[in-house]
Amino acid sequence: MERREFLKAAGAGAFALVANTSAGGQRTASSAGDREVWVDVMRRLADPVLTNLAQGRLKARMPVEQAPGADRRSVTHLEALGRLLAGMAPWLELAADDTVEGQSREKYRALALEAIAHAVDPSSADFLNFTRERQPLVDAAFLGQALLRAPTALSASLDEATKRHLVAALESTRTIVPGYNNWLLFSATIEAALKRLDAEWDRLRVDYALRQHEQWYKGDGAYGDGPDFHWDYYNSFVIHPMLLDVLDACADENAGWKQMMPRVEQRAQRYAAVQERLIAPDGSFPPIGRSLAYRFGAFHLLAQMALRRALPDGMSPSQVRAALTAVIRRSIDAAGTFDADGWLRIGFCGHQPGIGETYISTGSLYLCSVGLLPLGLPPADPFWSAPAEPWTSAAAWSGERFAIDHALNP
Repeated sequence: MERREFLKAAGAGAFALVANTSAGGQRTASSAGDREVWVDVMRRLADPVLTNLAQGRLKARMPVEQAPGADRRSVTHLEALGRLLAGMAPWLELAADDTVEGQSREKYRALALEAIAHAVDPSSADFLNFTRERQPLVDAAFLGQALLRAPTALSASLDEATKRHLVAALESTRTIVPGYNNWLLFSATIEAALKRLDAEWDRLRVDYALRQHEQWYKGDGAYGDGPDFHWDYYNSFVIHPMLLDVLDACADENAGWKQMMPRVEQRAQRYAAVQERLIAPDGSFPPIGRSLAYRFGAFHLLAQMALRRALPDGMSPSQVRAALTAVIRRSIDAAGTFDADGWLRIGFCGHQPGIGETYISTGSLYLCSVGLLPLGLPPADPFWSAPAEPWTSAAAWSGERFAIDHALNP
């Protein structure tokens, strides 16, 4: 069966959105169109959150969808800001230019700075909760991750009052005791962000998180979520990305941390290789584990490795673009993903409120933005400019040659 016939029979059509094969075997790519799709998704995610928060109206305007019996109203707004900006930051960090995209990016950078100012100003109606309950530790860390990923566009562009308020907000999370699991990395990321803001930072919290995760490494690119291994996407949602970002920011401060870096990068490459193989020809992926309402945020690490130009050997940037585009479109285009006012709704593919755990609410859902990290690569980068190639499953299930998989040892 020809590849295009197979994909059509499989109900896919996803690969055809990003690449076609002519009778002579010459592939053509819609690389410019792919980037436009991604930017449009980013803007669609950002508009309700940043526009309202920049005007001090987020608490008044954002709906709070959540599981029956849950009450996430005190934490959901920081979730929305921190998680959205963790994904947007590399795009905001790109140099200014006069293109339509560049002008749009400058608009969102200004909105992001205004939003942060309202979020950390104690006199603002939208001053967000950084201390009550335990959840703020998580989303202060995602906000800190955004600061690490946009050192010029965000960290260095804050006015002095906002910087002072932001440092105080991040420091205030130290009263929250992290769980003995991936949460240690939230504390470490906050400290790395304080370092980036030229504030006093706690090396012990960084060291503890790094050394414990070294102890929790299970092999073949996977860490335990604490001492135990979980079949879910938390190696990608949190563990690998925050290990990389914390080490990028802090490794030069400690010889032991610096020695960890090659191992951490190698493990991340292996996990990214596994992630790419999880993407089916139609852009779907296995609904395993918790937090499925984060949608394509499950591919945080694969997106980050593309952004870092550190994909595994034999994996082309354009095949990752093709794969992620298929996942993003499969998710975002599902009916019911957004409400009538443009806010995300709980679901994995569309509106499926029953899959939301008790810690899931409207703000949580914006972690999907981290799947868009490669927007931080300029349009001329091969990730965007090279002709699209089939990702591993698309090649395998259409009868094409594909590489054998190998475990990472030890």
